[in-house]
Amino acid sequence: MELPTRKWAILSAVGMGVFLATIDSSIVNVALPTLVESFHTRFATVQWVVLSYLLTLATLLLTIGRWADIIGKRPIYLGGMLIFTAGSFLCGISLTIHWLIFFRVVQAIGAAMMISLGAGIITEAFPFEERGKALGITGSIVSIGIITGPTVGGLIIDLISWHWIFFVNVPVGILGSVMVYRYIPRSQARKDQRFDFYGAATLFISLISFLLALTLGQGRGFTHPLIISLLSIWAVFFLLFLLIEIRINQPMVDLQLFRNHLFSLNLFTGFIIFVCLGGTIILMPFYLQNVLGFAPRKVGLLLATVPLAGGITSPLAGMLSDRYGTRPISTVGLLMMLVGIISLLTLNTNTEALGYILCFIPVGLGIGIFQSPNNSAIMSAAPAEKLGIASSLLSLTRTLGQTSGIAALGAFWVSRVSAYAGSSFVMGVTRTDPVAQVKGLHDTFGVVIGFITIAIVLSARALLKEKRSRSTKDT
Repeated sequence: MELPTRKWAILSAVGMGVFLATIDSSIVNVALPTLVESFHTRFATVQWVVLSYLLTLATLLLTIGRWADIIGKRPIYLGGMLIFTAGSFLCGISLTIHWLIFFRVVQAIGAAMMISLGAGIITEAFPFEERGKALGITGSIVSIGIITGPTVGGLIIDLISWHWIFFVNVPVGILGSVMVYRYIPRSQARKDQRFDFYGAATLFISLISFLLALTLGQGRGFTHPLIISLLSIWAVFFLLFLLIEIRINQPMVDLQLFRNHLFSLNLFTGFIIFVCLGGTIILMPFYLQNVLGFAPRKVGLLLATVPLAGGITSPLAGMLSDRYGTRPISTVGLLMMLVGIISLLTLNTNTEALGYILCFIPVGLGIGIFQSPNNSAIMSAAPAEKLGIASSLLSLTRTLGQTSGIAALGAFWVSRVSAYAGSSFVMGVTRTDPVAQVKGLHDTFGVVIGFITIAIVLSARALLKEKRSRSTKDT
């Protein structure tokens, strides 16, 4: 297959979609405390502004990736950008929290059409020896979006209103749609391929049941009959999905991909890391605003610490992985993240802005060093005709990790704050004693440290195995 000649123009067009999706998610995170007050509702309800988006993403990514492998990536990517732009406008005019949640689903449909295909389009456009660098640059674009989101979002919330955090996506989306139409090349539809409707349906039911169980279990408890029923549905339909994929000639997900040790291990490691990040990052606006008393503008600036540090290291890590291999570089990133998370145990009710920044810089540096080599390894392990589904699997593990982290670690934080606060917890988790909130955060960070340690052990074992394999070949 001949590589596209305009690879940097293609990267810029894909980057617009990546930027559009990431700026929105980061803007919404900094607005969560404001939405609680604006709609006179609770943390559990406002969480759905984020969770509805992630649930929709998670259930659609693989379906879209498989469709793209059949009909081509360009029309789906362009359609996603247009839908996302329209959804942003509708979010901005929402008058109730429930309409906002609904229009976030519309946004997520468009985002899924872009996010699932970005890595696949870039992998096709760049040769193997430049792939890490290209994906590293994409990681920097993600960081720019995340930095711009809370910074601009904090200013907008302070100076205008939360409605405008969605309106800012509209001009970006229009410009991005023009670039996608102009630069991303058309690809031929594969008429010999059929879509696996049964596999798509069973996977959708399985994923939505699992994610709803995680989410609703926070309030009802994970022993509630509804939650047990949802988990049972998840297990049954996931087994049905696997049986279908094993028997069908053209499955939605080719399970043979997971026989590649590099592919499967890197996907799992990425999942663990995004569980940790999802559960940690969503709690930070509440700590900064409710415990430390910072204004939204300052909260937005402080939340930029992690993506700024990650954006600096991501392209460098990608280039180093092209030269020295993905595993050593990604392992260094995991170790750096562990150092950063351990330092978060020093956060308290009197932490200054500088102290917060110094604690989170290693976290951001580690994410940047880990992610681009990890993504490069996953995409390089997939055959060319399955890049759409491989790209979607990469996005799915990231989204599932974030959703699981938000639900599970969020629930854990609430339970620990309740235990420390005692009778004062009746006011609600975000209004309870700040000392109890911080103690709950420390316990949550302890769980995160455990997860990252597991990821480091898995990565280190794989690194040693690769070294032994090379030594055996040399002898």
